[in-house]
Amino acid sequence: MSQDVLIEVKDLEKHFKVGKNGVLRAIDGLSFSIYKGETLGLVGESGCGKSTVGRTMVQLYSPTKGEILYNQENLHRNQSKANKKKNSKKMQMIFQDPYSSLNPRLTVEEIISEGLLIHHPAMSKVERQSKVIDILEKVGLNQKHASRYPHEFSGGQRQRIGIARALAVNPEFIVADEPIAALDVSIQAQIVNLLKQLQEEQGLTYLFIAHDLSMVKHISDRIAVMYLGKMVELADSETLYEKPLHPYTEALLSAIPLPDPNLERQRERIILKGDVPSPTNIPAGCRFCSRCPKAMDICSVKEPTWQEVEPNHFVACHLFE
Repeated sequence: MSQDVLIEVKDLEKHFKVGKNGVLRAIDGLSFSIYKGETLGLVGESGCGKSTVGRTMVQLYSPTKGEILYNQENLHRNQSKANKKKNSKKMQMIFQDPYSSLNPRLTVEEIISEGLLIHHPAMSKVERQSKVIDILEKVGLNQKHASRYPHEFSGGQRQRIGIARALAVNPEFIVADEPIAALDVSIQAQIVNLLKQLQEEQGLTYLFIAHDLSMVKHISDRIAVMYLGKMVELADSETLYEKPLHPYTEALLSAIPLPDPNLERQRERIILKGDVPSPTNIPAGCRFCSRCPKAMDICSVKEPTWQEVEPNHFVACHLFE
């Protein structure tokens, strides 16, 4: 993993209008960097804003506020159409649901060729077909699959087609938005190992979004934990698992089942009480305060600051201020 920053996110916010006057604050002030060649895992409960982060980074959404710098170039400020097209080629996305993310009316060859037609219009049909077959073989499929339709494949094979589509234009950065969530457990490891192999072969950089922390540890160099639109902790994967600092991270890790049944019986799980507050009605102070087993008086009044409490270990919690 390089120490050169590929993407830098600064004070990113993304809000959506709800009803007449409501505002849903999906992302509410995120700052982090992703290094070239690394995998940054992004975890948190459903609805915390993980997918919105990924979609905003690859320009499917425009940010409400803040900046996204790709190779020090601002992706959303005064971009020409040519620049936007160039950057969209470098940044691709693998979607969560392999059943709904592929057009059922197109063959596999047509699905993978779409990006090539947009970004390489001068490429001949023969060259395109050769490129498609080459990519299919890289993801564990073959030439005979090119003429078939998505409904003829299993979930795992469809996700391989989704990965092939993302690889077609030779991207540098891929957002993998819960790419294994809709798959059988037996297939999940195959897809994660395929992503790791492709990263080694092509020098790819990933944002890997998931809620399965055991799988995130397997693929990620660093892990960021989100809660209700905010990042609460960021550290390298070993440090986060061995020494979590934020009470929310501790609760998430305590939910991972241990392979040893004796240890599993002995350990104490942290059961969080209450529900996640509504993103349309954010409480004052720390957003985790109402569910936190270690909450103090200051937590319900003042929002904690994002700080580096140990080398490369960041947390937003009053316990460490």
